Amino acid sequence: MAAKLKKGDKVVVLAGKDKGKQGEIQSVDPKAGKAVVEGVNIAIRHTRQSQQSQGGRIPKAMPIDLSNLALLDSNGKATRVGFREEDGKKVRFAKTTGETV
Repeated sequence: MAAKLKKGDKVVVLAGKDKGKQGEIQSVDPKAGKAVVEGVNIAIRHTRQSQQSQGGRIPKAMPIDLSNLALLDSNGKATRVGFREEDGKKVRFAKTTGETV
């Protein structure tokens, strides 16, 4: 199945503790159906000090399920993603505006 959400897409969180937050997708794991979004689903990782890095409490973005994310259209609203053919190529488009993504 084609990927509806890809790295670099601006998305909004639909459900969970970070509902309503917006961010950009940093990475996608299609097999697990999860994505890492900057500034969303932050967990504190305690790291030991080493010669390379200082230890302490480091915030890290954890993966969030793709079903809880929606693409942002040009108006800044959540939209669903559809597929259509343009010039023999399969492209993604926003269902609300009809614009290609």
